[in-house]
Amino acid sequence: MKGFDVVIIGGGLSGSSTALNLSTKGYSVLIIEKEKSQDFKPCAGGIASSMQKFLPLDITDSIESKIKNVEFRWKASDNVIADLTGESPFWIIKRETLDQLLLDESLSNGVQIIRPVLVKKIIKKNDRWEITCDNKCIYVSEFLVIADGSQSKWAGYFNLGPRKPKFANTISLRLKGLGTIPRDSVRFEFGFIKYGFAWAFPLRESLNIGLGTFINNGLLENQAINKQVIRSFGFNDFPHKTISKKLRIWNGFHSINGDKVLAVGDAASLCDPFLAEGIRPSLISSFYAAEFIDQCLSGKVDDLNLYTKKINHIWGKSMAWGRRIAQVFYRFPRTGYQLGIKRKTAPKRIAQILSGEMSYEDIAKRVIRRLLTQSKA
Repeated sequence: MKGFDVVIIGGGLSGSSTALNLSTKGYSVLIIEKEKSQDFKPCAGGIASSMQKFLPLDITDSIESKIKNVEFRWKASDNVIADLTGESPFWIIKRETLDQLLLDESLSNGVQIIRPVLVKKIIKKNDRWEITCDNKCIYVSEFLVIADGSQSKWAGYFNLGPRKPKFANTISLRLKGLGTIPRDSVRFEFGFIKYGFAWAFPLRESLNIGLGTFINNGLLENQAINKQVIRSFGFNDFPHKTISKKLRIWNGFHSINGDKVLAVGDAASLCDPFLAEGIRPSLISSFYAAEFIDQCLSGKVDDLNLYTKKINHIWGKSMAWGRRIAQVFYRFPRTGYQLGIKRKTAPKRIAQILSGEMSYEDIAKRVIRRLLTQSKA
Protein backbone atom coordinates (compact mmCIF):
# COMPACT_ATOMS: atom_id res chain seq x y z
CA MET A 1 0.00 0.00 0.00
CA LYS A 2 1.71 3.17 -1.25
CA GLY A 3 0.82 6.64 0.01
CA PHE A 4 0.75 9.96 -1.89
CA ASP A 5 -0.42 13.50 -1.31
CA VAL A 6 -2.53 13.34 -4.47
CA VAL A 7 -3.70 10.57 -6.79
CA ILE A 8 -4.90 11.60 -10.27
CA ILE A 9 -7.14 9.29 -12.27
CA GLY A 10 -6.34 9.95 -15.91
CA GLY A 11 -3.03 10.84 -17.53
CA GLY A 12 -4.15 12.97 -20.48
CA LEU A 13 -3.81 16.73 -20.77
CA SER A 14 -5.83 17.56 -17.64
CA GLY A 15 -4.18 14.88 -15.53
CA SER A 16 -0.60 15.56 -16.60
CA SER A 17 -0.95 19.35 -16.28
CA THR A 18 -2.48 19.00 -12.80
CA ALA A 19 0.35 16.65 -11.84
CA LEU A 20 2.94 19.09 -13.17
CA ASN A 21 1.47 22.05 -11.29
CA LEU A 22 1.32 20.02 -8.06
CA SER A 23 4.83 18.59 -8.44
CA THR A 24 6.34 22.06 -8.81
CA LYS A 25 4.88 22.79 -5.36
CA GLY A 26 6.69 19.78 -3.93
CA TYR A 27 3.83 17.29 -3.51
CA SER A 28 3.99 13.54 -4.10
CA VAL A 29 1.67 12.63 -6.97
CA LEU A 30 0.58 9.39 -8.62
CA ILE A 31 -1.17 9.24 -12.00
CA ILE A 32 -3.28 6.17 -12.76
CA GLU A 33 -3.91 5.85 -16.50
CA LYS A 34 -6.02 3.13 -18.13
CA GLU A 35 -4.53 3.47 -21.64
CA LYS A 36 -1.14 2.72 -23.07
CA SER A 37 0.49 5.78 -24.63
CA GLN A 38 -1.40 7.04 -27.69
CA ASP A 39 0.34 7.86 -30.97
CA PHE A 40 -2.57 10.03 -32.11
CA LYS A 41 -4.82 12.20 -29.97
CA PRO A 42 -8.09 13.18 -31.69
CA CYS A 43 -8.01 16.89 -30.97
CA ALA A 44 -8.10 20.02 -33.13
CA GLY A 45 -5.13 21.35 -31.16
CA GLY A 46 -6.14 25.02 -30.97
CA ILE A 47 -4.82 26.88 -27.94
CA ALA A 48 -4.71 30.55 -26.99
CA SER A 49 -1.10 31.61 -26.44
CA SER A 50 -2.27 33.24 -23.20
CA MET A 51 -2.65 29.72 -21.76
CA GLN A 52 1.14 29.52 -21.42
CA LYS A 53 0.76 31.36 -18.09
CA PHE A 54 -1.09 28.37 -16.63
CA LEU A 55 1.87 26.05 -17.20
CA PRO A 56 5.24 26.08 -15.42
CA LEU A 57 7.20 25.16 -18.55
CA ASP A 58 7.76 26.40 -22.10
CA ILE A 59 5.54 24.51 -24.57
CA THR A 60 7.19 25.90 -27.72
CA ASP A 61 8.28 22.42 -28.84
CA SER A 62 4.65 21.34 -29.22
CA ILE A 63 3.59 24.33 -31.36
CA GLU A 64 3.03 23.35 -34.99
CA SER A 65 1.46 26.54 -36.39
CA LYS A 66 0.97 30.14 -35.32
CA ILE A 67 -2.34 31.46 -36.59
CA LYS A 68 -2.79 34.93 -38.09
CA ASN A 69 -6.40 34.73 -39.27
CA VAL A 70 -9.61 32.75 -38.95
CA GLU A 71 -11.69 31.80 -42.02
CA PHE A 72 -15.43 31.15 -41.95
CA ARG A 73 -17.38 29.59 -44.83
CA TRP A 74 -20.95 28.61 -45.57
CA LYS A 75 -21.04 25.41 -47.65
CA ALA A 76 -17.56 26.04 -49.09
CA SER A 77 -18.36 29.61 -50.19
CA ASP A 78 -19.42 32.96 -48.73
CA ASN A 79 -15.96 33.35 -47.27
CA VAL A 80 -15.37 35.62 -44.27
CA ILE A 81 -11.88 36.21 -42.85
CA ALA A 82 -10.96 37.69 -39.48
CA ASP A 83 -7.42 38.79 -38.70
CA LEU A 84 -6.08 38.00 -35.26
CA THR A 85 -4.56 40.99 -33.53
CA GLY A 86 -1.38 40.90 -31.49
CA GLU A 87 1.61 38.62 -31.85
CA SER A 88 0.58 34.97 -32.39
CA PRO A 89 -2.43 34.94 -30.05
CA PHE A 90 -3.57 31.51 -31.26
CA TRP A 91 -1.45 28.39 -31.73
CA ILE A 92 -2.03 24.91 -33.11
CA ILE A 93 -0.32 22.21 -31.12
CA LYS A 94 -0.03 18.48 -31.63
CA ARG A 95 -1.83 17.08 -28.61
CA GLU A 96 0.23 13.93 -28.27
CA THR A 97 3.39 16.07 -28.23
CA LEU A 98 2.00 18.50 -25.63
CA ASP A 99 0.67 15.72 -23.40
CA GLN A 100 4.03 13.92 -23.50
CA LEU A 101 5.91 17.15 -22.82
CA LEU A 102 3.85 17.78 -19.69
CA LEU A 103 4.10 14.18 -18.56
CA ASP A 104 7.87 14.02 -19.04
CA GLU A 105 8.33 17.21 -17.05
CA SER A 106 6.05 15.85 -14.31
CA LEU A 107 8.03 12.61 -14.12
CA SER A 108 11.29 14.56 -13.87
CA ASN A 109 9.74 16.34 -10.86
CA GLY A 110 9.09 13.02 -9.13
CA VAL A 111 5.52 12.28 -10.26
CA GLN A 112 4.85 8.56 -10.69
CA ILE A 113 2.58 6.99 -13.32
CA ILE A 114 1.20 3.48 -13.65
CA ARG A 115 -0.34 2.37 -16.96
CA PRO A 116 -2.32 0.63 -18.34
CA VAL A 117 -4.24 0.12 -15.10
CA LEU A 118 -7.96 0.30 -14.31
CA VAL A 119 -9.32 1.73 -11.08
CA LYS A 120 -11.78 -0.80 -9.66
CA LYS A 121 -12.86 0.72 -6.33
CA ILE A 122 -12.41 3.94 -4.36
CA ILE A 123 -13.29 4.26 -0.68
CA LYS A 124 -12.49 6.79 2.03
CA LYS A 125 -10.84 5.35 5.14
CA ASN A 126 -9.52 7.41 8.05
CA ASP A 127 -10.07 10.58 5.96
CA ARG A 128 -7.80 9.28 3.19
CA TRP A 129 -8.65 7.78 -0.18
CA GLU A 130 -7.95 4.12 -0.84
CA ILE A 131 -7.84 3.35 -4.56
CA THR A 132 -7.93 -0.31 -5.55
CA CYS A 133 -6.75 -1.15 -9.08
CA ASP A 134 -6.87 -4.19 -11.34
CA ASN A 135 -3.14 -4.74 -10.79
CA LYS A 136 -4.19 -5.86 -7.26
CA CYS A 137 -2.47 -2.86 -5.69
CA ILE A 138 -4.04 -0.32 -3.33
CA TYR A 139 -2.89 3.30 -3.40
CA VAL A 140 -3.62 5.78 -0.63
CA SER A 141 -3.85 9.56 -0.98
CA GLU A 142 -4.95 12.68 0.86
CA PHE A 143 -6.60 14.21 -2.22
CA LEU A 144 -8.11 12.79 -5.38
CA VAL A 145 -8.31 14.38 -8.85
CA ILE A 146 -10.72 13.02 -11.47
CA ALA A 147 -9.18 13.63 -14.90
CA ASP A 148 -10.43 10.70 -16.96
CA GLY A 149 -12.02 12.74 -19.73
CA SER A 150 -15.44 12.97 -21.35
CA GLN A 151 -16.25 9.30 -20.72
CA SER A 152 -15.45 9.69 -17.03
CA LYS A 153 -16.89 6.99 -14.81
CA TRP A 154 -15.78 8.62 -11.59
CA ALA A 155 -17.16 12.16 -12.05
CA GLY A 156 -20.70 10.78 -11.75
CA TYR A 157 -19.71 8.47 -8.89
CA PHE A 158 -18.64 11.50 -6.82
CA ASN A 159 -21.50 13.73 -8.09
CA LEU A 160 -19.10 16.16 -9.77
CA GLY A 161 -20.64 18.24 -12.55
CA PRO A 162 -24.12 17.75 -14.05
CA ARG A 163 -26.06 14.62 -13.09
CA LYS A 164 -26.95 14.09 -16.73
CA PRO A 165 -23.96 15.29 -18.77
CA LYS A 166 -24.63 16.79 -22.19
CA PHE A 167 -22.45 15.63 -25.08
CA ALA A 168 -21.41 16.90 -28.48
CA ASN A 169 -20.74 14.20 -31.07
CA THR A 170 -17.51 14.60 -33.00
CA ILE A 171 -15.47 12.90 -35.69
CA SER A 172 -11.73 13.59 -35.82
CA LEU A 173 -9.10 12.76 -38.41
CA ARG A 174 -5.67 13.87 -39.49
CA LEU A 175 -4.74 14.04 -43.17
CA LYS A 176 -1.29 14.48 -44.71
CA GLY A 177 -0.82 17.82 -46.41
CA LEU A 178 -2.74 21.05 -45.79
CA GLY A 179 -5.24 20.91 -48.67
CA THR A 180 -6.48 24.46 -49.34
CA ILE A 181 -5.89 25.66 -45.78
CA PRO A 182 -3.15 28.30 -45.44
CA ARG A 183 -0.47 27.37 -42.90
CA ASP A 184 -1.25 30.39 -40.73
CA SER A 185 -5.06 30.11 -40.83
CA VAL A 186 -7.83 28.00 -39.32
CA ARG A 187 -11.14 27.40 -41.07
CA PHE A 188 -14.65 26.89 -39.73
CA GLU A 189 -17.15 25.40 -42.18
CA PHE A 190 -20.87 25.88 -41.52
CA GLY A 191 -23.93 24.64 -43.38
CA PHE A 192 -22.92 21.06 -44.21
CA ILE A 193 -23.27 19.62 -40.69
CA LYS A 194 -26.75 19.76 -39.19
CA TYR A 195 -26.78 21.40 -35.73
CA GLY A 196 -23.01 21.88 -35.88
CA PHE A 197 -19.99 22.66 -38.00
CA ALA A 198 -16.63 21.40 -39.26
CA TRP A 199 -13.15 22.75 -38.63
CA ALA A 200 -9.66 22.46 -40.13
CA PHE A 201 -6.54 23.31 -38.10
CA PRO A 202 -3.12 23.09 -39.79
CA LEU A 203 -0.09 21.35 -38.30
CA ARG A 204 3.35 21.57 -39.95
CA GLU A 205 2.74 18.87 -42.55
CA SER A 206 -0.81 17.68 -41.92
CA LEU A 207 -4.30 18.89 -41.12
CA ASN A 208 -6.46 18.19 -38.07
CA ILE A 209 -10.07 17.98 -39.23
CA GLY A 210 -13.13 17.72 -37.03
CA LEU A 211 -16.89 17.56 -37.49
CA GLY A 212 -19.23 18.16 -34.58
CA THR A 213 -22.93 18.34 -33.73
CA PHE A 214 -24.17 20.15 -30.63
CA ILE A 215 -27.97 19.83 -30.52
CA ASN A 216 -30.19 16.73 -30.39
CA ASN A 217 -27.10 14.53 -30.38
CA GLY A 218 -27.24 14.42 -34.16
CA LEU A 219 -25.12 11.62 -35.59
CA LEU A 220 -22.30 12.16 -38.06
CA GLU A 221 -22.87 9.07 -40.16
CA ASN A 222 -23.73 10.69 -43.49
CA GLN A 223 -20.68 9.74 -45.55
CA ALA A 224 -21.78 11.83 -48.54
CA ILE A 225 -21.90 15.01 -46.45
CA ASN A 226 -18.64 14.12 -44.71
CA LYS A 227 -17.00 13.73 -48.12
CA GLN A 228 -18.29 17.17 -49.14
CA VAL A 229 -16.66 18.67 -46.06
CA ILE A 230 -13.33 16.94 -46.73
CA ARG A 231 -13.42 18.10 -50.36
CA SER A 232 -14.13 21.66 -49.22
CA PHE A 233 -10.82 21.53 -47.35
CA GLY A 234 -8.99 20.48 -50.53
CA PHE A 235 -8.86 16.67 -50.24
CA ASN A 236 -10.40 14.19 -52.66
CA ASP A 237 -10.85 11.08 -50.55
CA PHE A 238 -12.61 10.63 -47.25
CA PRO A 239 -10.42 8.21 -45.28
CA HIS A 240 -11.98 5.24 -43.55
CA LYS A 241 -10.00 5.73 -40.36
CA THR A 242 -11.79 8.34 -38.29
CA ILE A 243 -12.17 8.61 -34.53
CA SER A 244 -15.63 9.22 -33.13
CA LYS A 245 -15.85 10.84 -29.75
CA LYS A 246 -18.44 12.29 -27.41
CA LEU A 247 -17.30 15.54 -25.80
CA ARG A 248 -18.80 16.34 -22.40
CA ILE A 249 -19.74 20.00 -22.86
CA TRP A 250 -20.54 22.69 -20.30
CA ASN A 251 -24.15 22.39 -19.22
CA GLY A 252 -24.85 24.64 -16.26
CA PHE A 253 -23.34 25.66 -12.94
CA HIS A 254 -22.59 22.60 -10.84
CA SER A 255 -20.21 21.72 -8.06
CA ILE A 256 -17.05 20.10 -9.43
CA ASN A 257 -15.53 19.34 -6.06
CA GLY A 258 -16.44 17.25 -3.04
CA ASP A 259 -14.65 16.47 0.19
CA LYS A 260 -10.99 16.10 -0.83
CA VAL A 261 -11.94 15.30 -4.43
CA LEU A 262 -12.34 17.45 -7.56
CA ALA A 263 -12.72 17.05 -11.32
CA VAL A 264 -10.77 18.83 -14.05
CA GLY A 265 -11.12 19.33 -17.82
CA ASP A 266 -13.58 17.24 -19.80
CA ALA A 267 -14.41 15.07 -16.77
CA ALA A 268 -15.76 18.25 -15.13
CA SER A 269 -17.96 19.02 -18.19
CA LEU A 270 -16.03 22.17 -19.09
CA CYS A 271 -15.78 21.82 -22.88
CA ASP A 272 -17.01 24.89 -24.80
CA PRO A 273 -20.65 24.25 -25.92
CA PHE A 274 -20.34 26.49 -28.99
CA LEU A 275 -16.86 25.86 -30.44
CA ALA A 276 -15.99 22.53 -28.74
CA GLU A 277 -12.78 23.97 -27.30
CA GLY A 278 -11.36 21.71 -24.61
CA ILE A 279 -7.69 22.60 -24.15
CA ARG A 280 -8.22 26.00 -22.54
CA PRO A 281 -10.63 24.80 -19.81
CA SER A 282 -8.38 21.78 -19.18
CA LEU A 283 -5.34 23.96 -18.49
CA ILE A 284 -7.28 26.55 -16.47
CA SER A 285 -9.00 23.95 -14.27
CA SER A 286 -5.75 22.00 -13.80
CA PHE A 287 -3.95 25.14 -12.66
CA TYR A 288 -6.60 26.07 -10.09
CA ALA A 289 -7.04 22.46 -8.96
CA ALA A 290 -3.37 22.46 -7.96
CA GLU A 291 -3.71 25.91 -6.36
CA PHE A 292 -6.61 24.94 -4.10
CA ILE A 293 -5.25 21.49 -3.24
CA ASP A 294 -2.06 23.28 -2.21
CA GLN A 295 -4.07 25.68 -0.04
CA CYS A 296 -5.74 22.73 1.71
CA LEU A 297 -2.52 20.76 2.21
CA SER A 298 -0.74 23.84 3.56
CA GLY A 299 -3.60 24.56 5.99
CA LYS A 300 -4.71 27.87 4.46
CA VAL A 301 -8.27 26.65 3.77
CA ASP A 302 -10.34 23.75 5.09
CA ASP A 303 -12.01 22.52 1.89
CA LEU A 304 -11.96 22.70 -1.91
CA ASN A 305 -15.17 24.72 -2.34
CA LEU A 306 -13.26 27.77 -3.61
CA TYR A 307 -12.19 25.67 -6.61
CA THR A 308 -15.77 25.30 -7.89
CA LYS A 309 -16.45 29.00 -7.24
CA LYS A 310 -13.33 30.03 -9.14
CA ILE A 311 -14.02 27.86 -12.21
CA ASN A 312 -17.69 28.87 -12.30
CA HIS A 313 -16.64 32.51 -12.19
CA ILE A 314 -13.79 32.58 -14.72
CA TRP A 315 -15.10 29.90 -17.11
CA GLY A 316 -18.73 29.08 -16.33
CA LYS A 317 -20.04 32.65 -16.65
CA SER A 318 -18.75 32.84 -20.21
CA MET A 319 -19.91 29.30 -21.10
CA ALA A 320 -23.44 30.06 -19.88
CA TRP A 321 -23.66 32.66 -22.65
CA GLY A 322 -21.81 30.39 -25.09
CA ARG A 323 -24.47 27.73 -24.54
CA ARG A 324 -27.26 30.22 -25.19
CA ILE A 325 -25.60 31.36 -28.41
CA ALA A 326 -25.17 27.72 -29.49
CA GLN A 327 -28.82 26.86 -28.79
CA VAL A 328 -30.01 29.66 -31.08
CA PHE A 329 -27.20 29.58 -33.67
CA TYR A 330 -27.34 25.84 -34.43
CA ARG A 331 -31.15 25.80 -34.66
CA PHE A 332 -31.11 28.61 -37.22
CA PRO A 333 -27.67 28.10 -38.81
CA ARG A 334 -28.23 30.09 -42.03
CA THR A 335 -29.58 33.05 -40.07
CA GLY A 336 -26.80 32.55 -37.56
CA TYR A 337 -24.19 32.72 -40.30
CA GLN A 338 -25.69 35.85 -41.82
CA LEU A 339 -26.10 37.70 -38.53
CA GLY A 340 -23.50 36.06 -36.31
CA ILE A 341 -20.60 35.63 -38.75
CA LYS A 342 -21.07 37.99 -41.71
CA ARG A 343 -21.79 40.98 -39.54
CA LYS A 344 -18.83 43.34 -39.78
CA THR A 345 -17.50 42.96 -36.23
CA ALA A 346 -18.55 39.32 -35.60
CA PRO A 347 -15.58 37.37 -37.05
CA LYS A 348 -13.14 39.47 -35.08
CA ARG A 349 -15.14 38.85 -31.92
CA ILE A 350 -15.03 35.07 -32.42
CA ALA A 351 -11.30 35.30 -33.10
CA GLN A 352 -10.92 37.24 -29.85
CA ILE A 353 -12.87 34.55 -27.99
CA LEU A 354 -10.55 31.89 -29.43
CA SER A 355 -7.48 33.85 -28.37
CA GLY A 356 -8.87 34.45 -24.88
CA GLU A 357 -9.18 38.23 -25.25
CA MET A 358 -12.98 38.22 -24.92
CA SER A 359 -15.65 36.02 -23.38
CA TYR A 360 -19.07 35.03 -24.73
CA GLU A 361 -20.54 37.25 -22.04
CA ASP A 362 -19.03 40.28 -23.79
CA ILE A 363 -20.98 39.67 -27.01
CA ALA A 364 -23.87 37.36 -26.18
CA LYS A 365 -26.82 39.62 -25.45
CA ARG A 366 -26.50 41.54 -28.71
CA VAL A 367 -25.90 38.37 -30.77
CA ILE A 368 -28.82 36.43 -29.27
CA ARG A 369 -31.21 39.35 -29.66
CA ARG A 370 -30.33 39.68 -33.36
CA LEU A 371 -30.64 35.93 -34.00
CA LEU A 372 -33.99 35.55 -32.24
CA THR A 373 -35.49 38.67 -33.80
CA GLN A 374 -34.43 37.66 -37.31
CA SER A 375 -35.39 33.97 -37.00
CA LYS A 376 -38.94 34.90 -35.97
CA ALA A 377 -39.34 37.49 -38.72
